[in-house]
Amino acid sequence: MPKPAAPDGAMPVTFRRATRLTVARDQLLNLVEIFLDPLVLALSLWAVALAVEGSLGRHNIILSVIVFALTFPGSSRLTTTPWRVVRNITMGWLTISGLLLLFGWGSRYLEYFDRDVLVTWFWVAPLSQAGAHFLMRFAAPAIREMQGHARRVVLAGMNEQGIDLARRLTSDVYSSAQVLGFFDDRERERLAHHDEYPLLGRLTDLPGYVKNGQVDVIYLSLPMASQSRILSLLEALRDTTSSIYFVPDTFVTDLIQGRMDTVNGAPVVAVCESPFTGLNGAIKRASDVVLSLLILALLVPVFALIALGVKLSSPGPMIFRQRRYGLDGREIVVYKFRSMTVLEDGAAIEQARRDDQRFTAFGRFLRRSSLDELPQFFNVLQGRMSIVGPRPHAVAHNELYRKLIRGYMLRHKVRPGITGWAQVNGYRGETETLEKMKARIDCDLEYLRNWSLRLDLFIIAKTAWILLKAKNAH
Repeated sequence: MPKPAAPDGAMPVTFRRATRLTVARDQLLNLVEIFLDPLVLALSLWAVALAVEGSLGRHNIILSVIVFALTFPGSSRLTTTPWRVVRNITMGWLTISGLLLLFGWGSRYLEYFDRDVLVTWFWVAPLSQAGAHFLMRFAAPAIREMQGHARRVVLAGMNEQGIDLARRLTSDVYSSAQVLGFFDDRERERLAHHDEYPLLGRLTDLPGYVKNGQVDVIYLSLPMASQSRILSLLEALRDTTSSIYFVPDTFVTDLIQGRMDTVNGAPVVAVCESPFTGLNGAIKRASDVVLSLLILALLVPVFALIALGVKLSSPGPMIFRQRRYGLDGREIVVYKFRSMTVLEDGAAIEQARRDDQRFTAFGRFLRRSSLDELPQFFNVLQGRMSIVGPRPHAVAHNELYRKLIRGYMLRHKVRPGITGWAQVNGYRGETETLEKMKARIDCDLEYLRNWSLRLDLFIIAKTAWILLKAKNAH
């Protein structure tokens, strides 16, 4: 899993994601990595079913297709430490198998499966995954060699993002990219890290160099403000067969779901977009509704006991309603079990603290266990919230922090969530400093960039684990 925020002096998270997706692997190796996890999980089920039952059966085939869909595309773990590989595979498998088991039990489809098959597969699947990934490390060089000669790479613009990209290419032992050097119009003494890579010439020398030498890939790492230089260089490079990539200057703008698209046939570049468009939006909404219905059905007795406890602990309503910003910054009403003696929803709201005197005795238990959040599953069914997403803040807090934190309102490109990437990375509960709030927003934006159904399932599973420890909620 990607870390939520870059340390001081490091490249922004967005750029790290972009370079990994576009340039880090050869195409054949990329293809193998994408299909490895889904195929191993599906084939391990087939092998167990054939060994135990002697045949596949339609129920096992359907289950393998569901697992394939949930885990596609697979993750790249070639450069991950062995311990992290085992940990990520274990956490991912516990999440997926737990969800499948819960759905099978709730829908009564579980009775169609042989118990021995499921128990055996529960252990065989993650072991097969781990074995396949470690075997992949030995096979990767041979797969890379099947691509042919090393890809010869040059970069235009010896700046921070260009140097970072070059380092990633040269440090990746599983990539066949060979960085030849840089082209830049500035004098060598003015260039950052000018001793690390060769300076091959000025930008005007690049077209001639490409024509005279075998260059496979050109990366244009020029500031977005240098539009005239970029256009001139692209025009001069039209007479080459090299692949050309533009490395966006992420110091100028922060890309959220950045991609190429078309509008009525006209090409456009998405700079800031919700990940939940088209099929992704339907998948997200369907998973929210199904999981919310299952959870509410299972927790009806818990709801009744909590409501009674709130009513008996102090005077006031059982449900606390507060205005928050929802999708696209529109106001919504969020439900919670009341945990305080006050009902604050005005222009100035004091954030809850660990030893806050406004908590009731029962309310303190609810906050520590996060049981006060359970009514928000009704918000999910209403379409106001999602199970996983950026946590909604009170309107007063939104108005404060949108002025202090760059990109704060981008978190409202999606529905707010009951839990989120920030909460499972330690930013749960009180954010008493501006730095903590910035770190939380970094996590929220990282979630928007990297959303997948598998990430949602991981967050749900990790949230359940954190709630068992219940250290920081108050």
